[in-house]
Amino acid sequence: MQNTKVLRKYLEHLSSTEMPNKGRRVKQRDGQQEDEHDVPIKQMKVVNGSAPLCFDSPRDFFQSLISPVGLDEFFQQYWEQKPLVLHRSDPHLASYYGSLFQLSDLKQLCARSLRYATDLNVCRCVDGKKKVLNKAGKVKFSQLKKDLEERRATIQLHQPQRFKDELWRIQERLECFFGSLVGSNIYITPEASQGLPPHYDDVEVLILQLEGQKHWRLYQPTVPLAREYSLEPEDRIGPPTHDFILQPGDLLYFPRGTIHQADTPAGVERSSHLTLSTYQNMSWGDFMLDVIPGCVFDCMRRDGEMRSGLPRNLLTAPSSGSDVNKRMSVFLRRLADALERDNHELRSTAMKRDFISHRLPPYLLEQAELEPAGKLPSLEDTVCIRFKEHLLLTVEPSQDNTDEATELVVFVLHSLKNKRETHMMGTPDDDDEDDDEEEEVVSQFQGLRFPSSHLAALEQLLRVDRVPAAQLQLLKDEDKLGLLLGLWSEGLLQVCQTP
Repeated sequence: MQNTKVLRKYLEHLSSTEMPNKGRRVKQRDGQQEDEHDVPIKQMKVVNGSAPLCFDSPRDFFQSLISPVGLDEFFQQYWEQKPLVLHRSDPHLASYYGSLFQLSDLKQLCARSLRYATDLNVCRCVDGKKKVLNKAGKVKFSQLKKDLEERRATIQLHQPQRFKDELWRIQERLECFFGSLVGSNIYITPEASQGLPPHYDDVEVLILQLEGQKHWRLYQPTVPLAREYSLEPEDRIGPPTHDFILQPGDLLYFPRGTIHQADTPAGVERSSHLTLSTYQNMSWGDFMLDVIPGCVFDCMRRDGEMRSGLPRNLLTAPSSGSDVNKRMSVFLRRLADALERDNHELRSTAMKRDFISHRLPPYLLEQAELEPAGKLPSLEDTVCIRFKEHLLLTVEPSQDNTDEATELVVFVLHSLKNKRETHMMGTPDDDDEDDDEEEEVVSQFQGLRFPSSHLAALEQLLRVDRVPAAQLQLLKDEDKLGLLLGLWSEGLLQVCQTP
C-alpha cells in the first residue's frame, strides 16, 4: 500500500512532455543502387535451415543484412563514400526477400482503402520526365493491374511497414541500429519500363531485390551527400559509373547524392524491390543547429558580455555590418574554447524529440507487452530498464511559467505508444478537429519529466543492465522510489528476477 500511495502522490508532480504529434516523411521518390568495376562482388553464405537474417540485436541484424561484408569494412569503405552491391545466388535468401512483399499483398491492401498520392503513386518515365498516372480517391486493384500491364507504369507503395509485420520488424531493428528514422517504398515495374528519371536523394539507400530483375545505372554525384532531392537531366550526368542487374536476394547500398535510374529489362515480366532509406537531416550541421542554442544559453549565464545589449536599431538596419560580424566571431571563439576546455555536455533536444516521437514502436504483436510489468518496485528490489533501445533522455530549460530563474529539467522520452500505422506518413490532410484533439492526447503520454537532480540516476539505469534500487544515485529514498514508480507506470522499468 505504501508504494501505491507514493506512486499516486508522485505522479501528481510529473509533467508530461510536449511532443510534436505530426509525423514527417523521409523524402525518397525512388531508390536505386549500383555496381562498379572496382566494387567487389560479395557472396553471402546461408546455412541450410537457418534464418537468413539475425534479429537478436540491432547490430547483429545489420551485420546479417550486409553479410559477408563486415561492419567495420562497410563503414570505413562504403558508408557515405561509394556504392556496394551484393549478389547472392542463394534460393533461401531469395525466397525470404520475395516473402516481404508480393503483388498479391497489394491486392489485399486495396481492400483497406488505399488512396492515390497518400499511400501509392502510379508513374512512368517518359522522355526523361516523370509522368504521374494517379487517379482520384481510393485505389482499385483492377485499375492498378491495368496500369501495370497495359500502360507499363510503375507502382510505388509508400511505407509498407504500416501493413507488413516483417517489414515493421526489419525497420524497427534498423532504427535502433542507426538511431535515425527509416522509411521505405515498394517499387513494382513491368517489363521494358522505367518508373523514374535520373535523380538523387537526400537519404542513405538500401535496395533489396524481391522479385524479377532490375537494371541499375549509377552516376557520379554532382552534389555529394545531398540535402535535397533533385532530378538530373541525362545529357548532363555523363556515362554511368556502375551498370548492373539485381536478382532476387541481392542487396544494393549507395550514399545520398548518388545519381541513379533503374528499369526492368525486356523479357522480365516485372521487377519488385524494397527501398530502405535513412539518415535524412542527420549531418554534423544539423546537430550543430540543434545543440548550439543550448551552449549559448549556458554561456550567457556566466559571461556578462554576452548579456550586454545589441547596438541600437540593429534589427531594423539594412545590414549588420563588419563590426557586428567581428563581435560575433569573438563570441563564437569564446564558445568554442569553452566547449573544448570544460568538456561541455552537448544537449540535443529537437533532433532527439523528432526521432523518438516519429519512429516505429517496439516490434510486438501484443499490446499487453507494453503495459507495466510485474510487481511495483521497492527499495529492496533490483530493477532494470525495459525497451532501452526505445528510450532516451533530454536535458532542457523548464518551460514552467514561474517567477523563478529558468532551471534545467530532464525528460525521459520513449516510443512505446507511437503508431505504426502512421509511421513516416507526414502531416495528414484531414482537417477534422476531433481527430487532431485525439492525436494530441495520445502524444501527451510519451514521456516523463524529472528534476535535473535525477539525471545521474537515470543515466545509471541506462548504463548497466541491473541496479539495486537502494544504490540509485539520489540522496533521498523518497526520490529513489518516486523515480522507480514513475518509470514503472510508463512500462519502462521492472523488478529483475532473482538469478
